[in-house]
Parts: sequence; C-alpha cells; structure tokens
Amino acid sequence: MNNLFGDSMTEVEKKIEELRANLKYHSNKYYNDDAPEIEDYEYDMMMRQLKELEEKYPEYDAVDSPTKKVGGKADNSFESVVHNVRMGSLQDAFSEDEIRDFDKRVADMVNERHYVVEPKIDGLSVSLEYRNGVFVRGSTRGDGDVGEDVSGNLRVIRNVPLKLNEPVPFIEVRGEVYMPKKSFDRVVDRQLINDEKPFKNPRNAAAGSLRQKDSSVTAGRGLDIFIFNIQQIEGKTITSHKQSLDYLKKLGFNTVPFYKRVDDIESALEEIERIGEARGTLEFDIDGAVIKVDEFSNREILGSTAKYPRWAVAFKYPPEEKQTKLIDIEIAVGRTGVLTPTAVLESVHLAGTTVSRATLHNQDFINEKGIAVGDIVTVRKAGDIIPEVLCVNKHNSDGVYTFPTRCPSCNEKVIRENGEAAVRCINPECPAQLLRNLIHFCSRDAMDIEGLGPAIIETFVDKGLIKNTYDIYNLDYGKIATLDGFKETSANNIKKSVEKSKANDLSKLIFALGIRHIGAKAGKLLSDHFKTIDKIMSASVEEILEIDGYGQIMAESVVSYFKSCSARELIEKLRASGVNMNSISEVKDERFSGMTFVLTGTLPTLKRSEASEIIESFGGKTSSSVSKKTTYVLAGEEAGSKLDKANALGIEIIDEETFMGMIK
Repeated sequence: MNNLFGDSMTEVEKKIEELRANLKYHSNKYYNDDAPEIEDYEYDMMMRQLKELEEKYPEYDAVDSPTKKVGGKADNSFESVVHNVRMGSLQDAFSEDEIRDFDKRVADMVNERHYVVEPKIDGLSVSLEYRNGVFVRGSTRGDGDVGEDVSGNLRVIRNVPLKLNEPVPFIEVRGEVYMPKKSFDRVVDRQLINDEKPFKNPRNAAAGSLRQKDSSVTAGRGLDIFIFNIQQIEGKTITSHKQSLDYLKKLGFNTVPFYKRVDDIESALEEIERIGEARGTLEFDIDGAVIKVDEFSNREILGSTAKYPRWAVAFKYPPEEKQTKLIDIEIAVGRTGVLTPTAVLESVHLAGTTVSRATLHNQDFINEKGIAVGDIVTVRKAGDIIPEVLCVNKHNSDGVYTFPTRCPSCNEKVIRENGEAAVRCINPECPAQLLRNLIHFCSRDAMDIEGLGPAIIETFVDKGLIKNTYDIYNLDYGKIATLDGFKETSANNIKKSVEKSKANDLSKLIFALGIRHIGAKAGKLLSDHFKTIDKIMSASVEEILEIDGYGQIMAESVVSYFKSCSARELIEKLRASGVNMNSISEVKDERFSGMTFVLTGTLPTLKRSEASEIIESFGGKTSSSVSKKTTYVLAGEEAGSKLDKANALGIEIIDEETFMGMIK
C-alpha cells in the first residue's frame, strides 16, 4: 500500500484512529439503530483501508479495532442469549483475483476441495433452536457471541417452521430474516401516510421489524427467512455443506435459494457472475455471493481467524454506475407536504433493471452537484435498490435547477423552514396530502372518529365521498350503506362517531389540523391558554411565546399556519358544520398546581393520555423527560431508564394505585 500520510507516524496513527471512530459510528448506525448513513460499499472500503494500515503498522494494532469485531451488539430491551456456536462474519472479496487468492490459501492446506456457492441475503442474521423437532428459541446475531431473544417475533414469520418434519433431538440453524421488496414498498407507503420516517432499505426495515416489542407489529410487516447453515445438531451425522442444505430442506426449512456445488474455483466464479446477473430480478435483496468449502473435514483443517472462518469468503458486488442524460426534473408533493424532485433519465440498464428515474433528494443536493436539465450524469442504485444521481459529467445547460415557489398540486406558496432541507407545502387542503391529513385528523389523539380508520378513509377517497377534510362532516351515509362491505348499521355507527367528534375540546381539533411541530400536548397548551380558535388565529408569535412549553419554532409554525387562506377557510367550514371551536377543559381543583409528572411504562388500567388529562384537570403538568423539576414519576410495567434517572435524582416514584388515591 502506498503511504498516503508521509513519513510521520503520528499522521498514520491519527488516520487509523479516525477510521476506527468512523467505522464504529457507522457500524452502530447500521446494526443497532437500523439507520445507515453511508452505502455498504463506502463502509467496506473504509474497513479495507484500516485493515491495510494495521497490517503495515502493527505497533498501532488494538484489540477493540472494528477489524476484529462483528458489527452488532445485544439490545438490552430483550433477554440476552449466549451463542454456543459463534455467529461470525465472513471475509469480503471485491475482485476475481481475491477469490483466486482465497482458493490458493485453501489449496495450500487441503488436497481435494469442492465449493458451494450461494447468494448472500441482505437481511438480519438469526439463530433458530429446535428440541425434538419443536421450535424453542430464536435469537439475533448481536456481536457474534451474545444476541437477543426474539423468539416471539420469529414465531410470526411465515417461513419459520414451529415444528419440523422429523423429531430431531436438537438442532440449531442459522438464517437471514429479510423483507421482500413488495412488503418493503407497502410498509414505506404506510409510514408516509402516518407521517413517520420511512425505512431506508429492506435490510433496515427487517431489522427494525424483528426488534418490535409487540409481535403483532412484526406479523404485519411481511417478513420472511432463508436458512443457510446448521450451527449444531444431535442425532444425525452430516459431512458436507451441500448435504446439510438438502437435509434442512427435507426438515421443512426455507433454505437459501439456488445454492450449487462446484468442483473448482473457476466454476465458482461463473456461478457468482450468474447470481450477479440475476439479482435485479429477485424479490429479495442480495449484497453478494458466498463461496464455502463443502467438506466439513476440510473446514476443520482450515480453521478460523479471530474474526473470520478460513473456509469461506463473501464476494461483494460493486455498485454499478452508468452515464446517461437527464431529460427533465419532476416535482412530486408527498403526503407530508414535502416537495421531492425526481430526475427523468434516458433509460439505462443498471443492476439488472432498466432505470429511467432517480431521486434528487432536495434543493441542497441539486445545488451541491450543480444539476440541471440536459446534463450528462452518473447514476447508480443506492444499496442496489433506489437509483440516485452521483455527479454531473457534462453540463449542457445554463444554470442549476431551482425549485418552484408554488406547490405544483395546489398552487399555494411553499416554504422552507430554518434548519430544514425540505421545501414544504403547508396547505391543509392540498390534494397531494389529502389522505395523510384525513387519517391524522380522524386518529384517536386527534378528533377520535371511531370507524374512520386508514382503510375506510382510503375507500371513501377512492369513491369520491371525501375530497377534503370538512367533507367528513358532510358524508352521504346513504351512499356509504350501498358500498361493498358496508350496511346501514355500519353507516349509522360512523355517523354517530362523526357527530360525537363535533363536541371535542378545542385542543383535539388543533392537533387534528396537523400543524408542523404541534403535537397533542402543544395543542392542549394552546387551547388552555387562548380558549378559542379565533384568539389563536389572531395571536402573534410573541403572544404564543408567553406559553410555558412553547419555543420560537413552534410559535412561528402556528402563526404561519393560520396566515394561510386555505387554513382559515377550513376552520370556517368546520365551524359551519358544528365542530366546537372553544376550550371546554376544566380544572377541578389546584391540588397538582406547580407539580410536574413524568409518565413511563404501561399502566394497569389507564392509558398515558388518560393519566395526562387527569393530571392537567387538577392543575398539574406532564413532561416527557425526568429532571430536577420533576415532582413524581408515575411508572408502570417496563418503565425503563427513566426510573434509574428518577432514583439518581431522588425523585419519588409512584404506581397507578397511589396515583388514583391522590385524586380521590
């Protein structure tokens, strides 16, 4: 390796520490937060550079270097599982020459050798354990030695067999939980509707879904699994990897697809190429192909290093890049009001599919790259999934593209808030945002209209029964009763819920409007302070800042929202429909005046929102974080770290029974 840092060893040491810090940060974002910030290829290249530096300058080696560790760690929200057989990672290779070097190392230690080639599934590695053919436990890889018990969530994955076709005394297998591309698209669509941050890719979606505390959430995410290894087995002798995969299939496992045994490394390379050509057509993501020595006896001879087995290697497909012409830039309005630019490209074949569109992220990204219509650009698939523009190769236009100043959907002026990259339409009646706004408006913490869930709202929008928010209060219940799946009774139930919502406190309406930065608690503070919607609409930023709990951004967001003609029109139409516009909350007495409660965990009978309402009705406040100003911590089951902080600060912790005694 060339010394890029001159002769100064302190510069080398500085570079090594910089690489280690970056790798540890990005490893944590990838494995533990399920929120990667860089592409796998960039991470792999940093890891390779660090490894080369450590080999050249062994005096700077360290036992905790990322080159010696598996990326993840056990999550303390689940029970820990110690792996009897280590769940390690594989040495990566990025070229055919590196694969041939692997073959030479194997040939130096064993005579006759055969390999099994299989796709490297891009998901979350797990262990499944069975006794007498019955599933007993499942766990994540974690750091390779200790993972977390996710048995309940693994049980609801469709291809995890709960009982095997044979009563094997004991078997532990290793597999990869993944999210099929269709499931990923469906989950992301739902996240956007609910104004949630969408998963970046299927791998992180799978990891986030498997670590849910509620198994019903996992069940609804459409996860699947491929099994690719026997970790340990009793009552059966198996001598090769190919034999083990065939046996796993016989037991009823969904084994890794199109695995193949070959007799030499050149045949293995041909199989890697074949898998690579097919990856764009698969319904699941792969990030490479794996070559494994087939015979277990040869594996024992080859052994392992501290981190990798010497009998296997993972070939990582490089991100494919192509040049093409940017024909146009289209602006779409998302369900949260964000304007998203998309590059329209001259079609190009990339990573197994034809690409004609690519994300441009936002105006800052366009400015940074200097992108304009007519440019020749380089594109690639980020994570082999989402096409993106990497750079401009040739400028064919006069200037950089600039976002429109008005929403292409409703023609209202768009805004860009301080500190945000996104340009946003805040018109509550913008057609592009309609579905998301309606779902939020009817949700439990907002107007709480029972019977108008996401699926029914979508149906009503599709049928033209709802074209804007105030149409909720002018529904044609006769037409509803004639729809498939609806009857007069269900239509009447919806009508009762709609009518009931008109009497809600003003605070619920404010939250239902979906004002940026204004949650349910902030809506309550606004309602309690000003008492009427008219006073809120006429309030200045300075007047709103008088509310304890409001900051500059929140106050400006409220004023900006009600300056909009469409927002004021919506309020007037809701008022005409009979929706309450006044605060009706009452303080029963001031027994909790000056007190701040923090709610944590699951209470036996009360919801947190109900407990908060009770506290506020007695003059108290609630907070989301424990501090010296906290009076009580009201704790239920699985209370978590807030209890530790409360104990450290000497704050009194109470349960629901004590709390109910305080309000008698």
